[in-house]
Amino acid sequence: MTLLLVRHGLTAMTGPLLAGWTPGVHLDERGRAQVAALAGRIAPLPLAAIVTSPLERCAETAEAIAAARGTGPGTAADKIETDERFGEVRYGDWTGRPLKELAEEPLWRVVQAHPSAVKFPGEDGESLAAAQHRAVTAVRDWNARIAAEHGPDALYAVCSHGDIIKAIVADALGLHLDQFQRIQADPASLTVIRYTETRPFVVRVNDTGGDIAALVPETSAERPGKEGLGPDDAVPGGGA
Repeated sequence: MTLLLVRHGLTAMTGPLLAGWTPGVHLDERGRAQVAALAGRIAPLPLAAIVTSPLERCAETAEAIAAARGTGPGTAADKIETDERFGEVRYGDWTGRPLKELAEEPLWRVVQAHPSAVKFPGEDGESLAAAQHRAVTAVRDWNARIAAEHGPDALYAVCSHGDIIKAIVADALGLHLDQFQRIQADPASLTVIRYTETRPFVVRVNDTGGDIAALVPETSAERPGKEGLGPDDAVPGGGA
């Protein structure tokens, strides 16, 4: 199973403010151009489904990916599904605040150095560990569903958020959550993970312009005996 993790494009809040679950945050002109370029780049890939966070900026990114693939029965445009588990971390009382201001908070240093210990303040504040757990659980569930419906060599896309994508990548790499800040996921970037019966392979991280042809997986019949030999053998495009 090959998972394409797509971070939403730029918004007016991306960078200066911590958007979190703030309603009504849409892609801006730059973000729309970014996701249009990404959608065109991955349009040749045979996606079995497109799944998105419920937040507007991700839904708009998913719609751009679907639109680039055409419409009609059986196309990915008919398969956009929303899963709240891919939604942004719930930052609680930090939501909507300027990042420069948050950087002065004592908790900010913990977020950077010991994120597994962090629970964001406020009634709806979430811990980063809980956010990682829900996102990784969602990936496992979708892997099983897509495999059952389309076979083990299918590809699907998930449109999500920077911290969620980084947390999923950390899990795939076998890294403790305290290391997830070492991973980068820029707006409109593509991160690719190939899941096998034995372990995941992280094929690409934070790709904002590479060729995608090698992401189409070989079928099981085309790679007999290769499972478990190593990333360059087991994963199409391994080493990209």
